[in-house]
Amino acid sequence: MANQKSSENQGQQLHHSGTEALEAAQAKQAGADFEWHLGRVTRLGHFEIAGGREVTIIWEEGGVSSQQGDITDEQWEIFKLAFLTTGRIAVLSDQAGEDWMRDYRFLEAVR
Repeated sequence: MANQKSSENQGQQLHHSGTEALEAAQAKQAGADFEWHLGRVTRLGHFEIAGGREVTIIWEEGGVSSQQGDITDEQWEIFKLAFLTTGRIAVLSDQAGEDWMRDYRFLEAVR
């Protein structure tokens, strides 16, 4: 289905028949090198001495990441929402190697 642009706030709406088609369209819109990565938030914390907020994620592709500090208010809200519900998150990233594990530019809580 086609993309629709909102003239007021320049936002976009994507309509597709399934989640895989929607994910592919979002990745294509972000850029050719972007891929989705799924994980589960297992720990949240706040450590004043160690840089503030902390999140630990187990990734479905294998591996575990722990980020301390440098977590924005918006990212923190998504991590909290995920942690309090299914625990699942999705990250859309174009970073190579394991750098995508710390790339929270495109972050979603997932059911």
